[in-house]
Amino acid sequence: MTTRILALVGLVILLCMPSAWAADGVLPAVTVTTGPDGSTEYSVTMQILLLMTSLSFLPAMLIMLTSFTRIIIVLSILRQAIGLQQTPSNQVLIGMSLFMTFFIMAPVFDRIYDEGVKPYIEEQLTLQQAFEKGKEPLKGFMLGQVRTTDLKTFIEISGYKNIKSPEEAPMSVLIPAFITSELKTAFQIGFMLFVPFLVLDLVVASILMAMGMMMLSPMIVSLPFKIMLFVLVDGWSLVLGTLANSFG
Repeated sequence: MTTRILALVGLVILLCMPSAWAADGVLPAVTVTTGPDGSTEYSVTMQILLLMTSLSFLPAMLIMLTSFTRIIIVLSILRQAIGLQQTPSNQVLIGMSLFMTFFIMAPVFDRIYDEGVKPYIEEQLTLQQAFEKGKEPLKGFMLGQVRTTDLKTFIEISGYKNIKSPEEAPMSVLIPAFITSELKTAFQIGFMLFVPFLVLDLVVASILMAMGMMMLSPMIVSLPFKIMLFVLVDGWSLVLGTLANSFG
């Protein structure tokens, strides 16, 4: 599934290029035509240009329109709560968050491929129709996670008056509302993870103070106990499982 997603744009470009070079090896002009039914059709050159341009937006889309934001924030807060500044490293956290994102978003990516990309490759849909079809699964995922209050806030800011239900909200409104909701949810989960480790720090600090060991840092003493506690309760499985289940 992951290979299919990563090779998606490349396959479309390779399929389009032979027809673009058919006429004496020269690319045709960039043209946009209107079909008999009123639909807009783009030349192959325009389609390649749009696909190549979209590559620059893929990292931002992967980070902000999927489960990546919530996962990386929770894992970063967890590392801070344990008291480990550089372990696991940023590369490990990002890699873990990335593969967890592919795991969680797999059904959405499969629907995007089946409903939008595959029909477009088989020339059953135009580029615009494929974009609209492929957008629906992602929009449905975002609507399932966005908070109603956040969505209403951005609808009011945008000035839209004719939006009566969340499903009618355009992507320009839904995306910032979804990001805001993800940040709030991530900090809520991070708070719940932080509290047990904070209590352990307080207990260790109280014991050291009662023993008169003022010069010994409580964080140094509590760190091995926090690591041991996290390992004994199988913390990584619990945290990652909870994150996956939090997306329903």
